[in-house]
Amino acid sequence: MVTTQSQSNVLRYDIVGSRRFSNYGFAVIVAIGASGFLLAGLSSFLKINLLPLSEPLQLEFVPQGLALSFYGVAGTLLELYLLYVMAIDYGSGYNEFDRNTGKVKIFRRGRSKNKNIEFIYKIADVQAVRVEIRNGLSPKRSLYLRVKGKGDLPLSEVGQPIALTALEDRAAEIAKFLSVPLEGL
Repeated sequence: MVTTQSQSNVLRYDIVGSRRFSNYGFAVIVAIGASGFLLAGLSSFLKINLLPLSEPLQLEFVPQGLALSFYGVAGTLLELYLLYVMAIDYGSGYNEFDRNTGKVKIFRRGRSKNKNIEFIYKIADVQAVRVEIRNGLSPKRSLYLRVKGKGDLPLSEVGQPIALTALEDRAAEIAKFLSVPLEGL
């Protein structure tokens, strides 16, 4: 999601983290699968049918029920991890370019307040805005900020590649705002 503040001297882009629709869908699928495996394994152990749409009582607990229980526990742990990552919105943040203070601020949320990533540079140290486009089986469309002495810092979101026109527009807007060259197009 891109938000540009109304002030003409501040340009800000919000970055979507782990709270994406695809992550919610994956979490639901993992939860359904894990609970099915766990209930099938428990049914074979307790000899009580906990799954009304199947017949897990025909399974022997060792080895089938035990294996199903293991997959259920592993899936449940994965589900808890996904919920935790989505709850803290891991990877979200913003890119802020402020001509009032003469600073560029890149912020990403980590696992805790101590693990957040924050880079602050002077606008005078920014050398260029670079665009990297690679098509094929694993396409890559990324935007980087070249900072003197620091190399290229990523400005793009992680996940699905951004639309080519949106990437070009964003890169041109940042380069024009910072008065630096645009590379890679």
